[in-house]
Amino acid sequence: MKSLFEQLGGTYARQGDYCLPDVCLPPEEERPIGVYGQRRRVYLKKHHRILYYNLLTAGTLGGHLADIEEEAQELFLRLVEQYADPEGVTERLKASDPQSWVRKMNGIRNRANEAVMQEIVYG
Repeated sequence: MKSLFEQLGGTYARQGDYCLPDVCLPPEEERPIGVYGQRRRVYLKKHHRILYYNLLTAGTLGGHLADIEEEAQELFLRLVEQYADPEGVTERLKASDPQSWVRKMNGIRNRANEAVMQEIVYG
């Protein structure tokens, strides 16, 4: 009599006195995972273990993290542009007062990064 695992197409490998099921994760498409994807992985692993392991065992964790990375990068760039316009951070300021431009851009990037982290990575 075959087990349910065998009926569904599963196979076993003999190791010593034991028959262990041949289980492997389905292949995933290789996509780059950047900083936001890595942060999302750490967050899921630490605070949402069930979701993390469901994505991992379904073979969709890499795709999920890559999607988060793309979405976060797009939002970050859009927010930097939106924050820079009202504050007058332009190429003209960059040419005339580089230190002021760097100081303002660092502040804008930090605010945009915080917004992305709260909305996408921890959301």
